[in-house]
This record gives sequence, structure tokens and C-alpha cells, in this order.
Amino acid sequence: MIVRFGYVAMSLEIKDSSPSKTMTMARFAKLPDREAGLRELERIAAVNLHNTLRLLRHNVAEGIEMYRFSSKLIPLATHADLGDWDPFAALAEPFAEIGDYVRKHKLRVSFHPDHFTVLSTPRPEVLIGSVRDLRYHVRMLEAMGLDARAKNNIHIGGAYGDKPAAADRFVEHFAQLDPDIQRRITLENDDKTFTTGETLEVARRTGLPMVLDIHHHWVNSGGEPASDWWPEVARTWESPLARTDVPEGKHLPPKVHASSPKSETDRRSHADGVEAGPLLDFLREAAKTSSHLDVMLEAKHKDKALFQLMRDLHAYREDGVKILSGGSIEVQP
Repeated sequence: MIVRFGYVAMSLEIKDSSPSKTMTMARFAKLPDREAGLRELERIAAVNLHNTLRLLRHNVAEGIEMYRFSSKLIPLATHADLGDWDPFAALAEPFAEIGDYVRKHKLRVSFHPDHFTVLSTPRPEVLIGSVRDLRYHVRMLEAMGLDARAKNNIHIGGAYGDKPAAADRFVEHFAQLDPDIQRRITLENDDKTFTTGETLEVARRTGLPMVLDIHHHWVNSGGEPASDWWPEVARTWESPLARTDVPEGKHLPPKVHASSPKSETDRRSHADGVEAGPLLDFLREAAKTSSHLDVMLEAKHKDKALFQLMRDLHAYREDGVKILSGGSIEVQP
């Protein structure tokens, strides 16, 4: 099985490269000139996009083919008080440059909208805000000229005292989304509420591909290995929504999230790095049924954690692991 690793948004290796520079609404509201304030927001966004391209170049140089964009590329983009502002025309060139680079180097990229984007909510105003945020993420991907293989990963959301009803609301609200938003969504199990099995059921009902978070499964399951669920989760990547814009004869590899617990007393938080041994245990099992798999590392040390994991994996070269590049390996069952 071919495995590609990626990391989230920030680099600890490239100096002054944050793609998430921002301005608070409180600061914006104090500015005497609103139009000048909007131009400043666009300037900050242009810096974020420039740094994103720097990180993509860094990734290609290191052999890393996966990357999760920061959702904060455009500061205050979805704030209700700025609903009349459309920054995309001013940012068309840097967005297009990122998209050109992604396509040229065949990178797999994604977003992970923030935790307040929940389709299971019973509150109309929260649903409106969630759809607004999903639309913003789709517009960024469209501004890059990227097709629906570039996804927005979300959780089901809260249970609100009745988990089956919350799952039903997610399905209902998902059905009401515009098709261009629907085809870019992936669904992930969480660490407190919806287990792997419960998330898989909603994925089946909606036709969504599911991202299996191994760490979340470990802290929110009945104790069975995450690999027990893998064949069924992997099959969700064969659905029509998963195959949207995938060229004939090609396939979009299933994706998982991997991280390690911070400590024995804080099992939900992410550690700085990722332990190679437990991850390899899962990968070897997955290799029995899958030929390709993409792994997004959610470690605090970002790309530095990826580089350390690759160094750690060298120790398993005589045990069924072949290093293919700076960010990919081949794993035997």
C-alpha cells in the first residue's frame, strides 16, 4: 500500500510563513475609514496567500504531496457585519497562482472548517452561519480553480441531547445544500460525540466519503481497533460524491487523520509528534484491503512532526516499510 503523509496549515521549519495572519473585528470596528479597513483585510489576505504558496513550494521540495490549507486565509471573511464585502476580485491572482501550483505538482489539498460549522444544529441562525462558512470554503477552492477532488472536511456536530435526532438533522440539512457544496464535503468521526460507526452510518445515508480519525476513534469507541472499521470506511470513497471530478480510470485515495495523545491524563489533545509504531499497526491492517491511503498528520509540530515521523519510519525498513520520498512510504501487510 502506498501511503502519503501531509500536515496542517503551519510550518515550524519555514520562518515567518504563517498563512493565518488576521485582524480582529474589534480592531476593525475602531478604524475611522471602513473602506481603508477592507483594503487592509485584503492586504493581510494577500500575505496569507503568498505564505501558502511558499509552504506549497517547501512541501514539493521535501516530497510532501498533501497539505491542509488554513481556513483563515481571508480575515473576517464570514463575519456577519461584513456581508457586503467581496474580497475575491482583489485576490484573484494569488488564489489562481496557488491553484496552478497545486495542479502542476498534483498535490492533494483540503480545508477543515472550524468547529462552529455544524449541520446537526437545531438552531436556524447557527445553520445559516454554517452554510455561509461552507460557501466561503468552496469559493476559495473555486478561486484556486480546483475541482471537487479538493474537499472540506467536517464533523457531524453536537448531539443536543438526542443523538439520533441530531444525525437525522445532519442528513436533512445536508440534502438542502447546493450541489457544489455537497460534492466537496467529507465527514469525520469525532472524539466526544459521534463514534466511527455512527459517523459511518451518516456517511452512508448521505453518500459522503468518510475520513477516519484514528486518534478520535481511540478515545471514543468501544475499544475495538480502528482497523476493524477500515474496509467499510474505505468503501465510502467509492461513492459518486467521492468520485466527482476524478478522471476515468483514476481514484481519489481514502484519507485518514493520525495523531498521538498528548499524555496519559490528556488523551484527547494532540502531542507534538506522531508515534510511528501504533500508526504502522493500523497501516499494515489497512494494507490488506487498500492499495493507496493518504494520512493527514494532526500533530502540534506540523511539518516538523512529519519529518520526525519519516526519520522514525526508517527504522522499519527491514520490516515491510519502504521509504519512497520525503513524505511517502510503501507498507506491506
